[in-house]
Amino acid sequence: MAYKIMIDAGHGGSDPGAVYDGRQEKDDSLRLALAVGDILSRNGVDVEYTRTEDIYQTPFEKAKIANKADADFFISFHRNSSPDSNQYSGVETLVYDQSGRKLDMAQNINGALGELGFRELGVKSRPGLVVLRRTKMPAVLVEAGFINNDEDNEIFDSQFQDVAQAIASGILGTLNEETVENPQNSKDIFYRVQTGSFRERANADNLLYELEDQGFPAFILREDGLYKVQVGAFKNLENAVKMERALRNAGYSTWIDAAPASY
Repeated sequence: MAYKIMIDAGHGGSDPGAVYDGRQEKDDSLRLALAVGDILSRNGVDVEYTRTEDIYQTPFEKAKIANKADADFFISFHRNSSPDSNQYSGVETLVYDQSGRKLDMAQNINGALGELGFRELGVKSRPGLVVLRRTKMPAVLVEAGFINNDEDNEIFDSQFQDVAQAIASGILGTLNEETVENPQNSKDIFYRVQTGSFRERANADNLLYELEDQGFPAFILREDGLYKVQVGAFKNLENAVKMERALRNAGYSTWIDAAPASY
């Protein structure tokens, strides 16, 4: 069975979140949540949402939805804010504590967003946040830049699809690392579309950036001493073949690697 991820768009309805020059956090968070969820779905992840429209939910309700769905991960999207406009900038990811799979995912997401030009503020523990404390599964809260910082908004708006793909790549990379590091006896097969394999991380990074520039949700898997660039991982072979065909049409050499899946 594929991983199930609960995607949460922060705030909503009567709760606009942070507001700046008419811009509302609830709108940015929903737009980003839907974009990331779409990329994950196209890569074989079972995605559910706490909300897909402008409605209000308490943080307790959001956690309850995730727990009832028995999701494997909970990812909440927000925009940060500061007392004065353009006072602070950057992205940060919040977790209950600095341990486990949630920390790996938070670090991967933060690093991927930093590659787009955001200042990296790091991963911070926030045990008091309800959506991190009351969820039964690993939970990450993404602060995608400061809504009252003009430079952060410029990145968010002008590179929006890249922002969504960077977050999705951080998530997919974490899931894939877990699959490889913690294999289980299973009849499920995981079809991984590979586009390159390198001994040097820099060469893998170059291919990764090139693929992401063309709209492919690529990420890097460290395996057998090599850095392997992958675009998609699927339970359905037909979907993997479609991705491989798209890559070949774009001029890339690809192959499909079938491996046991632990999810």
